[in-house]
Amino acid sequence: MISSVLSSTPVVVQEVPLQIDPAEVLRFQGYKKGQDRPTAEVVEIYDRALEEALRLMAPRAVYRAVRVTGQAPDWITLPDGVEFRVPEIGRLWGPLEGVGVVICTIGGRLEVRVGELFDAREFPLAVMLDSVGSAAAECLAEYINDLLCQVAIPEGLKVTNRISPGYAGWEVSDQRRLFRLCPGDPVGVALHSECFMTPLKSISFLVGIGPAARVDHYFTQCRRCWMKDCAYRRAPVDRTVHRG
Repeated sequence: MISSVLSSTPVVVQEVPLQIDPAEVLRFQGYKKGQDRPTAEVVEIYDRALEEALRLMAPRAVYRAVRVTGQAPDWITLPDGVEFRVPEIGRLWGPLEGVGVVICTIGGRLEVRVGELFDAREFPLAVMLDSVGSAAAECLAEYINDLLCQVAIPEGLKVTNRISPGYAGWEVSDQRRLFRLCPGDPVGVALHSECFMTPLKSISFLVGIGPAARVDHYFTQCRRCWMKDCAYRRAPVDRTVHRG
């Protein structure tokens, strides 16, 4: 478990009590929130896919914090000249003391099963199971983001919302820098030359850390956080990525 959000030694988080968000699964299925409703047949397929996913996936993550040595409106500098260029990162995250690097995965068994279902021509279940896996990976990333926020509070620090290479104008090639800072080996994630990860249901991301870091610039993280009696809570919980 992560004892400090500023831990410079890689820490593995495993046996995550992950709760998959059904709305996230439907989003991967192409449903529009508030407009489309799944039929009874689709719900039955979802239930079957969820049952298989819970049996197959093994959610885990590796985390490491790195000190920030310089900031500007569109970049962050780390030791040894490592630089991340992200448009408007200074405005979005505010002043930082460090950054946290996360590589998380649900493992490879689910995608193997998806391949088997496609080979057996069980297309509806295969596609649904793939969507459940994608949603599980997203929920896992949110879970770790929330966990880091909770670990930081007793240290007088704040943790920003996550950002991944390839999004918000951040070059996907910086994936290589993330993996040099925090290798995925401890959780079985490999980075290939084209900057994609295996297992495929894996996510890498960066968060900002600091006493004056900005949080929730595009959504209210508190709405999914399971921490009780938090003095910093901004909004009541309306969903959670934590099971039990």
